[in-house]
Amino acid sequence: MITIPSEVSVRFNSALAKNRISKEHHNHYRKWLQYYLDFCQKYHFQSIQPESLQNFLRKLGEKRQTREQQKQASHAISLYYSIAHTVADPVEKLRSGRIQNERISPGNKDLSDEGMEWQAALGNLSSEIKIRHYSPKTLKAYTLWVRQFQAFTRKKEPQLLSSAEVKEFLTFLAIKRKVSASTQNQAFNALLFFYRHVIKKDFENLKDTPRAKRTRYIPVVLSRPEIDEIFMHLLYPYDLVSKLLYGCGLRLFECLNLRVQNFNFDTSILTIHDGKGKKDRTVPLPETIVPDLKAHLERVKNLHQMDLDANYSGVFLFDMLDKKYRNCAKELIWQWFFPAKTLTLVPETGEFRRYHLHESHVQKAIKRAVGKSKIAKRASAHTFRHSFASHLLQANYDIRTIQELLGHSDVRTTMIYTHTIKSQTVKEAKSPLDFSSETIHRI
Repeated sequence: MITIPSEVSVRFNSALAKNRISKEHHNHYRKWLQYYLDFCQKYHFQSIQPESLQNFLRKLGEKRQTREQQKQASHAISLYYSIAHTVADPVEKLRSGRIQNERISPGNKDLSDEGMEWQAALGNLSSEIKIRHYSPKTLKAYTLWVRQFQAFTRKKEPQLLSSAEVKEFLTFLAIKRKVSASTQNQAFNALLFFYRHVIKKDFENLKDTPRAKRTRYIPVVLSRPEIDEIFMHLLYPYDLVSKLLYGCGLRLFECLNLRVQNFNFDTSILTIHDGKGKKDRTVPLPETIVPDLKAHLERVKNLHQMDLDANYSGVFLFDMLDKKYRNCAKELIWQWFFPAKTLTLVPETGEFRRYHLHESHVQKAIKRAVGKSKIAKRASAHTFRHSFASHLLQANYDIRTIQELLGHSDVRTTMIYTHTIKSQTVKEAKSPLDFSSETIHRI
């Protein structure tokens, strides 16, 4: 992280004292300034330009900083602006010094032009991914791998890249860094997308590229007593989230993205919109938790009314729906079923909007509950989904039915759960003639 120059530090301390900032908050203000300068250096902003503050606050919002922290950070940067005209821009000074040192090295190009070429390529990468409606996580992962590839090739111009650089990079990942097979495949897919859709080239002669061997993964499955034990150590609303994960076989992001309109209590049906691969599906609601779901819905309605009374700007929506339907962000049916506890500031507009419960909060709560339960298994939020499929298969549900409930495109993906249940030999199998009517009805 960038170090605050002594000249800036002295004048900033004077500004703190002049504005009567409590001494116990001085370290916090200096930290915000340090974070801001580091942000400007990393993302190529001028630290003495107030326009950079909006981008910095947007980044803090993405990091889930509270409203009070964002206000304190904004105040700290405003104090820095009050002294900025008396000092040189430390970020620009550092950047110009680095560029000058690199330019005098023999064989180096003008890095400003080189940086612009890569910046344009990364911008095109973002556009190509958004056009295809890939998830934000895909954009983040692909951008990360392309940046690593950029550093590995020593910022060679994108149009001069060939498949040989990809082969060297994948070899480096497999042999030197010894990454897992899934990580290596993700890097390969990211670079394949970058070559095909951004720099308009195809891979060639990659057959002899070392690849990590991918082994068959057997999912971790919890027994029903173990699941009940975990539920006992979960507090509201994380217990309700976990019960939906197990009771409906949801992925974590599918559960947190649920809105009020997804629940149909009259027919006991839950509709999942825009699941993995942008696919919709329906699953039955567990009858045992319907009263808890209805009670939770009443709390959501009360919170929604409080937000309306406070004149908030609504919830976050996707695909510009709030532009198409101006008032839908404030309508009850569009509210998150698991809303965040605090509002999020949108720096560009100054609006306060509501987001859903953050996934890391659920993951940490489940991890603590698993630890308290003393379960000797590596369980996570996704383990509930694995247990859902395995328990249905164990209850003799048809594999195609389980495939539809899970939202799998290929039944081969669902077949992995055949390895998580006890197998039966031919001698242990029974004839249908020996089944009772209750057994047949249950099946």
